[in-house]
Amino acid sequence: MIKNLFFPVIAIILCFSCKAQNEVVSNKNESVIEKPKLVVGIVIDQMRYDYLTRFYNKYGDGGFKRMMREGYNCKNNHYNYIPTKTGPGHASVFTGATPKYHGIIGNNWFDRKLGSNVNCVEDKNVKAIGTDNEDAKDGKRSPRRMLTTTFADENRLFSQMRGKTIGISIKHRGAILSAGHTANAAYWWDYDHGGNGNWITSSFYMNDLPQWVKDFNSSNITESYFKVWNTLYDINSYTESGEDLNTFERIFRGKENATFPYDLEKLKTQNGNFKIIAESPYGNSLITDFAIEAISAENLGKDNITDVLTIGYSSTDKVGHDFGVNAKETEDTYLRLDIDLKRLFNALDEKVGKDHYTVFLTSDHGAPYVPYYLLSNKIPAGLFNESKMFDELNAFLENKVQVSDLILSRINNQIYFSHDKIYDNNLDLEYLKEITSQQLLKYDLIDKVYMTSKINHFEGPEGFLETLLKNGHNQKRSGDLLFVYNPEVFKDTPWNRTGTDHHSGLNYDTHVPLLFFGKGIKHGQTLQKTEITDIAPTMSALLDISFPNAAIGQPLEFVFD
Repeated sequence: MIKNLFFPVIAIILCFSCKAQNEVVSNKNESVIEKPKLVVGIVIDQMRYDYLTRFYNKYGDGGFKRMMREGYNCKNNHYNYIPTKTGPGHASVFTGATPKYHGIIGNNWFDRKLGSNVNCVEDKNVKAIGTDNEDAKDGKRSPRRMLTTTFADENRLFSQMRGKTIGISIKHRGAILSAGHTANAAYWWDYDHGGNGNWITSSFYMNDLPQWVKDFNSSNITESYFKVWNTLYDINSYTESGEDLNTFERIFRGKENATFPYDLEKLKTQNGNFKIIAESPYGNSLITDFAIEAISAENLGKDNITDVLTIGYSSTDKVGHDFGVNAKETEDTYLRLDIDLKRLFNALDEKVGKDHYTVFLTSDHGAPYVPYYLLSNKIPAGLFNESKMFDELNAFLENKVQVSDLILSRINNQIYFSHDKIYDNNLDLEYLKEITSQQLLKYDLIDKVYMTSKINHFEGPEGFLETLLKNGHNQKRSGDLLFVYNPEVFKDTPWNRTGTDHHSGLNYDTHVPLLFFGKGIKHGQTLQKTEITDIAPTMSALLDISFPNAAIGQPLEFVFD
């Protein structure tokens, strides 16, 4: 009897075992399918957080408002290091690390070995691809100076290089640092220094442009943006901005004042040809055109292996630098960008599927109001002459120790001493730091000075200035001294006397949007403080992959559905 029951019981056990295994396999398949097919990381250059709220009533329903309505809004999101610049910003968003770890300490910095400044994506060992000259400066670029991985790199490694990564931006550093080291491609626009108006890349990625990029370059899409830039709506309705005619904005060559309209076709010859498109909202429209074409041509999001697309909207920064935070030109640029975002999201709905992609949107830094505008409203502000200070400090040191030109560079609010001269003349480096620090503090617009040999010993609470300086300091690349301006102060240059700039650890430079929406994201908002280095770990957690190798941020678990 027992023997007769044995085989049916075994059969039942095996049946349940097979069913359990099938459920495990099924669950594994479901977990793969549940991941977004495409992650889109959008960085809007120089977007302050309050541009979301100031222009909210004029935005349509399909761009910024759609992200806020359907997604999650982190309303108290900040940068957690100094300096707040484009190169470090893009690197930090996608690596989850600060300059202390990823090494991108500025757009440019002083290289002691070379004895000169270097660009953050400069690479003399690669060739320009897509330009008229393979040695063109703006084409010889790569991510080699970035020391760490991005979440896109980790996705490529996780998927055995089957998940694609494409980076797109008008700025080379915006495209390259976002996409990472393993990207299939990074494309940027050849508009500056006499560029030919093509989308280009470098031999770091490929030896020839894909046919779809060549076709885009040979089309008339780019040239179609040489048109009249007028306000999208009645200029009198732009009550969120200051007067159109004022003394705080840059005037394009060929114009009598910085007022609407701007005939880009007439102005292009005197203003860098294609460069004037980059300095208008149409640069963002061109990026959107190219990104939508890339989604189709590269078949992004077409299978269950997640792809990554990074998009850097750069023209907002250029318009901001020219016209400032309070300009009608800036407002109009964001209203038009809102329409471009709607176009992009509609294309993603159609080409990838509404439930199959995830988007995050942030910025690489904010920006202050124009100093002269603030002064006109009795708010402390100013411009500081760093060139004069550089000469005065070298003269001061020569008088003290009878050695000339002891300071080599004063870039990124940092002072670099000539260590060779110090050692050759048997000078005391710490003494020179001390007396130079005391001299720097005599300048009215300089608030604080720090020795970088002590910066890593700072133990201030998170978010305080000393912590931000520590996070931005890289022992091998940073200078000997750091100095910090008073609020609303930046260096005095011809291009900074109108428009705006950015660099500091103050709220106007650190507080930027952070919006998530799409697959795996719930609707909601928070005033809990988040940091820019949280984005990459959040994306890694969503994809269930390794965090970038030096990430210091935390996954924002509360944004997940």
